[in-house]
Amino acid sequence: MKPKVFVTRRLPDEVMNFLEDHFSLDLNPHDKVLTREELLRSVKGIDGLLCLLTDKIDARVMDAAGGNLKIIANYAVGYNNIDVDAATARGIVVTNTPGVLTDTTADLTMALMLATARRIVEADRFVRQGKFKGWAPLLFLGADMHNKTLGIVGFGRTGYAVAKRAVGFDMQILYYSRHKASPEKESTVKATFVDLETLLREAHFVSIHVPLTPETRYLIGEKELRLMRPDAFLINTSRGEVVDESALADALKKGRIKGAGLDVFEREPEVHPDLLELGNVVLLPHIGSASIETRTKMGIVAANNLLEKLIKGQKAPNTVNPEVYTIAN
Repeated sequence: MKPKVFVTRRLPDEVMNFLEDHFSLDLNPHDKVLTREELLRSVKGIDGLLCLLTDKIDARVMDAAGGNLKIIANYAVGYNNIDVDAATARGIVVTNTPGVLTDTTADLTMALMLATARRIVEADRFVRQGKFKGWAPLLFLGADMHNKTLGIVGFGRTGYAVAKRAVGFDMQILYYSRHKASPEKESTVKATFVDLETLLREAHFVSIHVPLTPETRYLIGEKELRLMRPDAFLINTSRGEVVDESALADALKKGRIKGAGLDVFEREPEVHPDLLELGNVVLLPHIGSASIETRTKMGIVAANNLLEKLIKGQKAPNTVNPEVYTIAN
């Protein structure tokens, strides 16, 4: 008998076909996030759960699944939506999908930087509204990216991938991270390690690439925004709660910074109403990894995590709580 797996949202066809071949599959039939009660009902009796960042998987959900739940495969790199401690205590493996999102998210980061600095969205709307009457020397003047200073907050996989792309724009790269990168890594992109205050004061573009932890929640708030240059742009493709949206909206309204580009939000999918009214911020619906190639790769990685644990009886390749194997033994 095939292991029973519940998938909280339909994934690309290649992924769904793979899952159907290997598991007894149950799927959320709606193209929406399940309500709390729907989720609790749907997980009963499952061996594995494939979930998304939009799904809150806590002790109650795990207990509702019953004693057969062996693995929770998150369709994301981050896993702050899952109570990992509760899973570990119950002997449940938690996995993620690292690596495959890096380049696609870095591409989107560069797109947000360009769109924000060059006022792409404003200009597109202007044309669609029939307001374009011909070239004018002062029409939608933006800011250059090339030869500017880029400050990268978080120099992991994605932060470094952004730095590699920024080299092509002849940008000076500053970075702040928990750990200093190796000299080889720094020299490849000519990056300089600085403290956060120095980065914020000097960078024309500040791009955030940190995970959401208690230490990074509101890492960028009113104090930090006041340190930034008045001609600076803030870009966030990491997690919404890293930035205090109220403070950001205030800084944008008062011209303390020039603009912002956001792919994630503090209370997602809700967006601070003041941000919605501002023309100097580009707002995207969390599409950092949204290419067909990458979303498919993410799904295959998640499915393979399920396969290794549930069918082969092996350790899942991308386990985020490896201590669970010791506890289980």
